[in-house]
Amino acid sequence: MGIKIIANNKKAYHEYFVDEVYEAGLMLQGTEVKSLRMGQVSIKESYCRIRNGEVFIDNMNISPYEQGNRENHDPLRERKLLLHRDEIDKLIKKVAEKGLTLVPTKIYFKDSRAKIEVGVCRGKKLFDKRETLKRKQADRESDRAIRDRS
Repeated sequence: MGIKIIANNKKAYHEYFVDEVYEAGLMLQGTEVKSLRMGQVSIKESYCRIRNGEVFIDNMNISPYEQGNRENHDPLRERKLLLHRDEIDKLIKKVAEKGLTLVPTKIYFKDSRAKIEVGVCRGKKLFDKRETLKRKQADRESDRAIRDRS
């Protein structure tokens, strides 16, 4: 039981400020679950869209299952996210605001069900990215100094 993380989207945290995070289920086809269990997924270039009151994820690459047959899935197909109606309504309002977008941040199994974490994000400017890198580097150096003294 518990949570088994399959993929993280570090690029999302570099490119965006993540304001809120929502957990959604994934609507998958046959062999996609087996590919996910083997960790053959990439969400670096993926993004979410709201269309007709439903949330979809595009450009998420789930590699075809090696032992699959001719009925294997399309790796880059659009997949529906399973959210409650009130959550979708909140997301529609947030995305209507200027500069906010939906970006997947993490895929994991929670009690044998595939879940995806979707963040409501604001884009970072170049100086914001530099500031984040400087802060990370300073934290790393201070951790290293503390570890060396011990």
